[in-house]
Amino acid sequence: MKKLILISVLFLGLISNGQENYAQVQKVNGIEVYILAKPLRAYEVVMDKNNSVQWSSFVTGGLINESIATKVTKFVKGTKEKAEKEGIDFDAIVYTDGKDIIAVKFTEAPTPENNRMALVQELDGMPVYVMNEPVADYKVVADKGPGMKWKSFLTGGIVNNSIEQDMEKYCKRLKDLFDTGEIQAVIYTSGKTASGITLR
Repeated sequence: MKKLILISVLFLGLISNGQENYAQVQKVNGIEVYILAKPLRAYEVVMDKNNSVQWSSFVTGGLINESIATKVTKFVKGTKEKAEKEGIDFDAIVYTDGKDIIAVKFTEAPTPENNRMALVQELDGMPVYVMNEPVADYKVVADKGPGMKWKSFLTGGIVNNSIEQDMEKYCKRLKDLFDTGEIQAVIYTSGKTASGITLR
């Protein structure tokens, strides 16, 4: 009980002190997705890079590169299928970098302070909210597309950007606004556009 109260106090303190790196994640096909974000709930890894799903896009020849949301949806579908075949039960997927996603099982019960809550990562010094929503209210300042994905184009779709690389492209296009203080973070929800935001 004391531990739960301490966690609650710390969490509320972080929010009230203006920490803008906390977010509530989305669910995709019933699975929580922590993309470039770490769950606040304790968990154990039940599927790692040795048996998780990887992607490629041979079909489009690199001319049409999948959005981050499409990649995540395919990851969830592939991971669910693989986990079902192997008799593995999982609650969420966690992606931090590269082209691998791990499946995790929470070892801590959900509370109002930790349920679907995450600490987001930073890219090039900017907090990035990928398929999740900041805890703080926010305002969209600018929208940017990713630009041309040369790696995929030049290799005929055999080598594609990772989710991290896709987000790095968005961040690069919004970096000037961040450096001048016009935005405080970058958010991606779906499609092929990310936004620079200010937090209130």
